[in-house]
Amino acid sequence: MPPPTCSFMSPFQVRPLPPQPDSDLPVDTTPSFLELDSVKNVDASSMALLSLAIRQVESAREPRGAKLVAKAIIAEKYQWGEAQYACLNKLWTKESHWNYKARNKVSGAHGIAQALPATKMEIVGTDWRTNPVTQITWGLKYINERYDTPCKAWSKFKRSRWY
Repeated sequence: MPPPTCSFMSPFQVRPLPPQPDSDLPVDTTPSFLELDSVKNVDASSMALLSLAIRQVESAREPRGAKLVAKAIIAEKYQWGEAQYACLNKLWTKESHWNYKARNKVSGAHGIAQALPATKMEIVGTDWRTNPVTQITWGLKYINERYDTPCKAWSKFKRSRWY
């Protein structure tokens, strides 16, 4: 009778037995439960961060949530004060009403910040069509690099109707 080819690890997982020295079968590299325990801890932490990011994106699909996300990013990366946020709010309210699906049918500008061309946002993420956090992140980066502050971008917008 040939030796068994499988051992049961749990009711749901079957793992092949290690091959006999004279066997041509591949060696099983599945980690043991002990090895997986440390991976579980890392995965739990990663899953918590992923869950937070998903909640943030879902929240930002509505204008109120998008504004909260923008405030959080401003506080973390730019340290602009409340006056700068007020200018940003006016600017993006005029541009898109904080709607991540906003699209200018004439120019093709897209998203909360009305990027033109919209593909510029790919420097932040390829999910710019569906992810308002990507759009906000790109828009704040653009304002910082081009105008230094939202109030300077707002001033430019008031003069020319674009920024």
